[in-house]
Amino acid sequence: MTTVLCVPQWQGSASSKAPQLVAGARRAAGLVPAQAVVIVPVLDIGGEKAAGIRALDVLIENQRLTQEALVGIEGRVITVGGDCAVDIAPIAAAHARYGDRLTVLWIDAHPDVYSPQTLPSGAFHGMVVRALLGDGPAGLTPDQPLAREQVIIAGERAGDASEHEYLARAGLRRHGVEDLERVLDGLHGPVYVHVDLDVLEPTVFGSTCYPEPNGVQPQRLIDLIDNVPDIVGGAITEHAPSSDDVNGREAEVIRRLGTALAG
Repeated sequence: MTTVLCVPQWQGSASSKAPQLVAGARRAAGLVPAQAVVIVPVLDIGGEKAAGIRALDVLIENQRLTQEALVGIEGRVITVGGDCAVDIAPIAAAHARYGDRLTVLWIDAHPDVYSPQTLPSGAFHGMVVRALLGDGPAGLTPDQPLAREQVIIAGERAGDASEHEYLARAGLRRHGVEDLERVLDGLHGPVYVHVDLDVLEPTVFGSTCYPEPNGVQPQRLIDLIDNVPDIVGGAITEHAPSSDDVNGREAEVIRRLGTALAG
């Protein structure tokens, strides 16, 4: 059984388009094939900046609500956001289930390994991978962090110098757009696949908060996911449509990505 977990959170982003992530999450959740849809009743207020994190209090509460919603859900969960921070609780749940055998394939134009000290905006969605590895704020960092060997970053092309220094120091495996398919080398399940839609080429899929040029073509990404062994969960995040009008081409991309993740 596949369940879509819709988490319409926007507070982890610092973009002026961040509130559009709410509509994007709800729209995308309806496109992913599943037997059930669970909508997490996240807060819709701005929150306070603390410890270098925007809306830290709201994000902590939203993560608690997401953890609560995950209790009792069996089978595969496809989380639909919202900003990338919605995926911490689902990945932590997958880690608790599969232990150190779990690999997280983080498909994103950005590596998301900032810290509060290196990201002045305090946008937590740029710190998620680092938090998953245990280096994050209290209340947003899993009790059982991932080991560096459990994380592969794919499609990254926009990290800054501080992020690249961290990636080198941590020894994380990463592949850009040109060598994207190399993520499959030696990959074995169980695998959790996180997709930030800004990994896609923005001239084809532009409804994101932080589009980056020279991205991955949708069919190439779908083919890649189709070849990932033993997907046990996944996420589609950062969909920020600019209007109420549905872009049919983009909707089809989300539908096909969801189909690939759901197996």
